[in-house]
Amino acid sequence: MPRTAIELDCKVEYLSVLDEDGNLDQALAPEVSDEQLDQMHRVMLLARRFDERMLNLQRQGRIGTFAPVSGQEAAQVGVMAALQAQDWFVPSFREFAASIWRGTPLKALLLYNAGYNEGGAIAEDARDLPIAIPVATQIPHAVGLGYAARYRGTDAVALVFFGDGATSEGDFHEAMNFASVFATPTLFVCQNNQWAISIPREDQTHSKTLAQKALAYGMPGLQVDGNDLLAVLAAAREAVKRARNGGGPTLIECVTYRLSVHTTADDPSRYRSDEEVEEWERREPLRRLQRYLKERGILDDDRIEALENAISEQIDEAWQETEQAMQELDEPLDIFSHNYAELPRTLREQREEMASRLGEG
Repeated sequence: MPRTAIELDCKVEYLSVLDEDGNLDQALAPEVSDEQLDQMHRVMLLARRFDERMLNLQRQGRIGTFAPVSGQEAAQVGVMAALQAQDWFVPSFREFAASIWRGTPLKALLLYNAGYNEGGAIAEDARDLPIAIPVATQIPHAVGLGYAARYRGTDAVALVFFGDGATSEGDFHEAMNFASVFATPTLFVCQNNQWAISIPREDQTHSKTLAQKALAYGMPGLQVDGNDLLAVLAAAREAVKRARNGGGPTLIECVTYRLSVHTTADDPSRYRSDEEVEEWERREPLRRLQRYLKERGILDDDRIEALENAISEQIDEAWQETEQAMQELDEPLDIFSHNYAELPRTLREQREEMASRLGEG
């Protein structure tokens, strides 16, 4: 029997709107007001400075291990700006910029990273899921949320963030397949920051792009310059509109780079070169956006300085509130609470011993 070719649509596009020097491709630029641009810039700058402050606090031993976001702000804020209040936000563990855009208080993020579960509490009216540490486990949750939204007849969309390393996990593939089969309104956003801890992108997959993995599941896939806020916004708007109108899921690969450590328990100098980091620093999203906003007349040096001062004060205030909350929550005997209606004998004895050692018996 002769072989016959199966015709497949295997095209994957790459989108860039704002180049590394802040030059705009007007034909591809999304419609966005000065006010919206100003708001997105402020959140990106706040996320960068907050990230830097948390790194200092961690090095001082005042908070625990966390995953810095520096370098990936555009890949998060650009997507979040395309959502509405009724849409679901499903983070992994590096989405501080996205969380800030969504309205999460800085105090809550600080508390969480200081080891207090209270910092991870979600407001009852928020359509946010908690931070997910295990890689890729949050992806099926977003598909379930999208399925539920469609089942209930609402137009809500579910957005899920994950890294390039998550595309090597079974949860990713199962979620993609389910979402496509059931046409769930789910937006899959892969922040391809080139490294899954110490494993480089090329050692994870032989696929030319991560976006093309969408094609195997029968959904659109698009690769964008993840350091280009306007490209990310344009891609996210298109995907959200398609999902909201019943067109099913989309995978967006944001090509970006983490400028800092994977987590504060990591030493990236052991697996990547200074030259590589310097090359990506020239493409980083914040300075690129600032150059464009200056040309557009939205920003100038005085405005940036005023923003820097206001943000520094905002972070100072958040840390003061966090320290006060930590003192109020810092009761060692609480580790025995909330697990059992009645403590087992062994835990009761341990509690009594600790109370005695603490002088609280």
